[in-house]
Amino acid sequence: MTKLTRVMSALLTGGALALVAPTANAAWDLNMTQGVSDISRRIYDLHMTILWVCVAIGIFVFGWMIWSIVAFRKSKGAVPDTTLTHSTKVEVIWTVIPVLILIGSAVPAARTLIETENATNTELTIVVTGYQWKWNYNYQGTGVSFFSTLSRDSNETRQLGSDKDPYAVPDYLLNVDNPLVVPAGVKVRVLLTSQDVIHAWWVPAVAVKKDAIPGLTNVAWFKVDADKTGIYRGQCAELCGRDHGFMPVVIDVRSKADFDKWLAEKKAAAQSAAQPSTTTASSAAPASPAG
Repeated sequence: MTKLTRVMSALLTGGALALVAPTANAAWDLNMTQGVSDISRRIYDLHMTILWVCVAIGIFVFGWMIWSIVAFRKSKGAVPDTTLTHSTKVEVIWTVIPVLILIGSAVPAARTLIETENATNTELTIVVTGYQWKWNYNYQGTGVSFFSTLSRDSNETRQLGSDKDPYAVPDYLLNVDNPLVVPAGVKVRVLLTSQDVIHAWWVPAVAVKKDAIPGLTNVAWFKVDADKTGIYRGQCAELCGRDHGFMPVVIDVRSKADFDKWLAEKKAAAQSAAQPSTTTASSAAPASPAG
């Protein structure tokens, strides 16, 4: 067996194994997700509109090119034109039409882009801070703040030399210990920053993908439909270091009543945790001298 034959055999074997290998836990699609918010569906509709425009242009251009190659081939006696003449009408047409297509695409794209940056009239503000390699969520004005890190079972399974099966772990590398909890039907403003390097907070279902940059605050927003409660997952989309692939984003969307209950419990827990330190500080303070 020659060296080339061995290489080809190895490639074919590897390809066959890849085809029969079990699929990953997370579902994947070739197209964008339509999401669970109005703005995400607008972005999806814009994407599909531009896609079909590009498909139509491709069919027209390649169709015309293939027809020209076949109809005017040398074997049919076609003779190339050696003159320098051209048609002004054709020049105008193939200049004006692309300009009109670009304008027609730019107008809805600009409107949608402006809307994605409109973070006014929000009812809840959350500061999201990226760390290597976890997220911190701070609910402004509530005293509620916590870290969100990769779930323990995923973290243990991903370790080098682990004998655990990744396919047996639910939502492997896409689950966290403390998800971001938000109410459905409420416009949420997200203030993004970072403590160390550049991260990116990306959740396709709510059409948010923003960089978290040290010393800078980026603003994003989302509003999940009132009937779309559930779990939605994302990831850090910026190469932020060694464990970049292990800092997922998980949003737990609840009804307003469930969210209010959860927030009240978190507030009580935060106040309870702060109470002992306050009491200790008061007892440690020296008594003021009698006047």
